[in-house]
Amino acid sequence: MTENATGNPNGTPPFMNLKMMTPIEYAVPINGYFSPILICFTVVTNILVVVVLLKKHMRTPTNAILAGMAVSDMFTGLIPLPVFIYFFSLGNYREKVPLNWCVIYVYFGEYIPTIFHTASIWLTMALAIQRYIYICHSFQARKWCTMQNVLLGTAIIYAIATLAQVSRFLEEEYIDFPAPSNVNPNVTVNACVRMLKPWVRNHMDLYYNVYFWFRVICIHLIPCTFLVVLNALLILTMRQAQIRRMQLLKQNKKSESRKLKDSNCTTLMLVAVVGLFLLVEFPMGIIMILNIVQNTFEHVNICDDRTFAIMSLMSNFFILLSYPLNFFIYCGMSRQFRETFKRMFIGGSMPIDRECSQYMTLPIENGNKTQMTVGGGETVL
Repeated sequence: MTENATGNPNGTPPFMNLKMMTPIEYAVPINGYFSPILICFTVVTNILVVVVLLKKHMRTPTNAILAGMAVSDMFTGLIPLPVFIYFFSLGNYREKVPLNWCVIYVYFGEYIPTIFHTASIWLTMALAIQRYIYICHSFQARKWCTMQNVLLGTAIIYAIATLAQVSRFLEEEYIDFPAPSNVNPNVTVNACVRMLKPWVRNHMDLYYNVYFWFRVICIHLIPCTFLVVLNALLILTMRQAQIRRMQLLKQNKKSESRKLKDSNCTTLMLVAVVGLFLLVEFPMGIIMILNIVQNTFEHVNICDDRTFAIMSLMSNFFILLSYPLNFFIYCGMSRQFRETFKRMFIGGSMPIDRECSQYMTLPIENGNKTQMTVGGGETVL
């Protein structure tokens, strides 16, 4: 999942020893027992989400972003699974980490999951932006909210997320060194020593300040703030649409009213997805900000490293816990997703009727007309 917020290069032990690096009494039950079960469940639910959303009649720009988020979330949890099982489920955390597992632990447990998690955050922001354009600027939606632009934007997001993490793969070298065993001191084992490369050691404060402040600002603070504002705007727009729907009902325009209701249902579902995201991401962002402030300013002492490690571990677990919940949000709030999922198992033709065009003109009370995005795959997922 996300990188441990307590990762301080000055505190790295000579030998990579998980009993010294992590709060074992919390890490063993969370990473060793609960997380593997949760990850397997997430893989199943997110594969189902992707399969449903990529059905021919479900392929829309919004659903493409939702599928990208499902893939990102799935790999954020799946990639560190071997690390969780080997060290925490099987109890190998008791011994010093050998060289081969040292690299696997760092790459699969920290760096690569951070890439997918970063992509998931930015895709969530793209989802909210796209829905806002569909609802509030439907003329521009014809130009910007296309499948081609979504695929291009997703590729750019993954490229930038990878580039933002590249330096972490290059900052250390791993040395095989004999040392007494933690389990049996009379036995010598080959243990891993993590050494910062000269270019990092010579500019260590500058490098880590730039990296972690970039993560806090661009990957947590800006996206979360932006999503809070967009969610508030979407909720306000839904309230206005509900008032307009009541006016349509009074005018006995039931067809337009139903389509506007469908549009509101889709917006409400996406608001729920973004709200769940904010609920679990905000604590991690706050933890990282507090930790970086403490490490940047010498005289600031907020809490000890162990407390930060426990908070980071718990926050990561709740982020992981949120991943399979999107599947149930889709099932509970999207009729077309629910029907498509059901017919995958019980048979029958897939729903292909779009029910209404992607763009539609709805009359309002003063006789003017307002074009809104209320139909097709963007209204009924």
